[in-house]
Amino acid sequence: MDYVTLTDKLVFTTLDPVLAETAELLGTQYADTIDQLTRNILAAGTTIQYASTATARNEVSSAMKITKAEVQEAVRTLKENIARKITSQVNPSTGFNTSPLPPCFIGIVHPRTTYDLKNIAGFVRVEEYGQKAAMEGEVGTLDEVRFIETTNAKKFASAGAGSIDVYGTLIIGADAYGITRISGEAIKNIIKPLGSAGSADPLNQRQTSGWKATFVAKILNQAWLLRLEHAVT
Repeated sequence: MDYVTLTDKLVFTTLDPVLAETAELLGTQYADTIDQLTRNILAAGTTIQYASTATARNEVSSAMKITKAEVQEAVRTLKENIARKITSQVNPSTGFNTSPLPPCFIGIVHPRTTYDLKNIAGFVRVEEYGQKAAMEGEVGTLDEVRFIETTNAKKFASAGAGSIDVYGTLIIGADAYGITRISGEAIKNIIKPLGSAGSADPLNQRQTSGWKATFVAKILNQAWLLRLEHAVT
C-alpha cells in the first residue's frame, strides 16, 4: 500500500490530468510490488541446483554461468519430481481468463542472464518463433523451457565466491505455486479530495490518492519449482 499527496496549488495551476496520471503511476507501483512479493516467496523454495560443481551459493564462481546442460538438468529434475508442464496462461487483458500454451516449463530470468542465454547454441530467440505466440516479456526458449525476462528476477548480492552476485533463475512447473486475493478487495485506488480531512486540512490544501491490496502467494509443491543459482557475464 502507498499514497501520494497533491496540493491545491498543483491541481489549480496545471493543465495535466494530475489524478489520472497519479493513478497510472500508483498502478505501476502496485504491479511491481506484487511481483517482488511473489518473487521473494518463490525464491525461498527448497529445490535448488547450483551451477557447475558448486554445492552451495558461496561456492558459485564467476565462471559458473547458465548453460544448456544446466537447463537440461533442471528439466530432468522437475520431470523426476513428476512436475507437469504449463499448458495455459492467464490473459493479461482480463486477469482471469486463460488461453492455451504449448506445453513447457517457464523460466524467470534477469536481463543479465538473458545476455548469456543468447550466446548458448540451441537457444531460440523469441523473434525466431514464427507462428508460435510469445508470452509477455518472453525472450526465447531452450530445451523445454520458455524464458521470461524481468529486472525483478532474484539476485543474491555479493553472495558467491569472491563476493560476486549470484542470480537465481526460477524454472517453474504447473501448479507449483498459487496466489489468492479477497474477492472485490484485490486492489483499490482510494482518493481523498481537498478538504476531506476536515479540521486537519482547514484551508482545503491537500488531497491524496493511494492504493491498498490484499494478496497472498504460496509455494504449493516445492518439488515442482526449481531455483538454478549461477553467475552471469
